[in-house]
Amino acid sequence: MRGLIGVAGFFLIALIPHTVAFDPLDPNGNITIKWDVMSWTPDGYVATVTMNNFQMYRHIMTPGWTLGWTWAKKEVIWSMVGAQTTEQGDCSKFKGNIPHCCKKNPTVVDLLPGTPYNQQFTNCCKGGVLASWGQDPQSSVSAFQVSVGQAGTTNKTVKLPKNFTLLGPGPGYTCGPAKIVPPTKFFTPDLRRKTQALMTWNVTCTYSQFLARKHPSCCVSMSSFYNETITTCPSCACGCENRNKCIKSDSKLLSVVGINTPRKDNAPLIQCTHHMCPIRVHWHVKLNYKDYWRVKLTVTNFNYRINYTQWTLVVQHPNLNNVTQVFSFDYKPLVPYQSVNDTGMFYGMKFYNDLLMEAGPSGTVQSEVLLQKDKETFSFKQGWAFPRKVYFNGDECMLPPPDTYPYLPNFAHHSPVAFTTLLFSLFFLFVVLF
Repeated sequence: MRGLIGVAGFFLIALIPHTVAFDPLDPNGNITIKWDVMSWTPDGYVATVTMNNFQMYRHIMTPGWTLGWTWAKKEVIWSMVGAQTTEQGDCSKFKGNIPHCCKKNPTVVDLLPGTPYNQQFTNCCKGGVLASWGQDPQSSVSAFQVSVGQAGTTNKTVKLPKNFTLLGPGPGYTCGPAKIVPPTKFFTPDLRRKTQALMTWNVTCTYSQFLARKHPSCCVSMSSFYNETITTCPSCACGCENRNKCIKSDSKLLSVVGINTPRKDNAPLIQCTHHMCPIRVHWHVKLNYKDYWRVKLTVTNFNYRINYTQWTLVVQHPNLNNVTQVFSFDYKPLVPYQSVNDTGMFYGMKFYNDLLMEAGPSGTVQSEVLLQKDKETFSFKQGWAFPRKVYFNGDECMLPPPDTYPYLPNFAHHSPVAFTTLLFSLFFLFVVLF
């Protein structure tokens, strides 16, 4: 009976990370959606909606974010600036002025770059793309203005929207309920006067990789200078359900015009490999010096339909507390816990390699990292030189089993016969000379 209870307890603990959106390498990461009521109208209010991506290394790439909610009463959207709803809904009961959207559960998307100035709003019109907070804080904000009708006109009569949803661009985010918070305060341009919103509420959305997809989206392979063995990605690391839909690297279909064009459903076109992952990260222990050692990092794209813009690569390794130099990539230490400095974020240099091209000759980015040795902990034994965790674009990659890591060859043991032979040779040489 105790055994059954123990097994049940183990599985219960194992299921907790799957249901709770918590990232140990970014414990405070979230997307916060803030509604600021800026003015009242005869039948509602005008609000500024600001979306802040506070995740250190997880961004929202094209085709961008999609935000949804359910109105508490019979609210309508009269107009929007900087964003739009995907559907208008049934507005047949309105005469004269027709609302922008009459749906009970509107779905909102960002406007595209190049939108006319009279339709733009501050931090809008980026196609829904949001950079991560750790990579580019200034580009991690998106905002729009919405005019709401048939709603409350005071702080006491306004009913907060509910059932918020966020796609970024696919599933994975879970949003909590809207909560009223102290009104946001604003400074005038001359910084001499402070104003504030009439009412403010926040919605917090967190990400779970287990909700986003069934399998990992990347894998890790390893090699070293001290062993000829190359540890490849595990077979079917990213699932093999779509193996019949993959395309070989030498296929004639790759020359067809439009084969690389992304589809509306964002369906990938993966190169046929044993791991079937769209992304592979290779960690190569390249050189060993007296006080330093060097690692080569290579990221390869096996997806023929997706370019990865503003990509990020997060690595956890104990020697990242003493990075001497990073070549070809930008680097930022991540220290979620002040007592531990073993995690860092690599990302491309702007206008140089911040774009990882689709699968093919240009679908690779690489860099080298020079690390200073800590004599108390440094070792090439038992896989110490390889990473503990690897994330690409915020999703954890599958590492190979530890017992398959390239191992350090054992040096030959002392041979008594060889030692005796050496002594006899030296004695013979001594007799001949003297």
